[in-house]
Amino acid sequence: MRKESHVHILDLQFQDAEQTIGAFLIQSGDGLVLVETGPESTFSVLRGKIEVLGYKPSDIRHVLLSHIHFDHAGAAWRLAQLGARIYVHPVGLPHLASPERLWDSASQIYGADNMARLWGSMEPISESSLIQVEHGETFDFGGIAFTAWHTPGHASHHVAWQFDDTLFTGDVAGVKISGGPVVPPCPPPDIHLERWKKSIELIRQLSPSRLYLTHFGVVEHVEDHLRELEQSLDDWAFFIKEEFDQGASIDDATPRFMEYTRLAMINRDVTPSLRALYEYANPSWMSVTGLMRYWKLKSQGRL
Repeated sequence: MRKESHVHILDLQFQDAEQTIGAFLIQSGDGLVLVETGPESTFSVLRGKIEVLGYKPSDIRHVLLSHIHFDHAGAAWRLAQLGARIYVHPVGLPHLASPERLWDSASQIYGADNMARLWGSMEPISESSLIQVEHGETFDFGGIAFTAWHTPGHASHHVAWQFDDTLFTGDVAGVKISGGPVVPPCPPPDIHLERWKKSIELIRQLSPSRLYLTHFGVVEHVEDHLRELEQSLDDWAFFIKEEFDQGASIDDATPRFMEYTRLAMINRDVTPSLRALYEYANPSWMSVTGLMRYWKLKSQGRL
């Protein structure tokens, strides 16, 4: 079993906050492997963390993405320009080759004026640098192997990456920061509860000894973590279902949900400063939009 010290956790200090977005660096016989890139807005931090370890960004030969949301993949194009190959779900690949629709969709969520501040910029990646990954496909990088597992639910194009007995889980295993509670990120457009729960079951079947969360760090009590995630996912989903069933608009439901989650955090003795980090990593208002969309499609028989 490969020692955990071979995985370097890089805190990208998103919006100058610690432990909200991470990336993971592993040395291989075929150059460096980077799991997740963070947004382009934190690329200078990523570069600095890599250089502290004695490397350069151009030493990264393989970039493994969990999915194409900006907080996970926004800087991939910068690394592709330096020669890295970018490994991504087949559904996500075209959006990295032509990111205009991805950028426009995010602009509708965050507001056009906030895009540069939050995410930096996004440029197309040459298709020659993009590698689509199939479910269960294994890649050997100079003697170390990574296996891609399609894990939809948070996003239809989500991949968890297995390395030895560890799993890099992107968002499918939720958000947990500094010992706080496990919460599910449920942004639009393609939250799917049934698929998410099947993905959680797949993680159980893989039986990893630890999880690496992009938001944020290492989880070693895997079953406890997954059980709490399922409970939180059900709790959030059914809160929004009640709002949906009562005909509430997203604008009406959002402050009620934010207050609900705030009180839940307070009941778990989560400090105001830690609650703020959770909001950076997983803004609660976004889950209202994502779950409202899910229940609407469900009611129309489209899921």
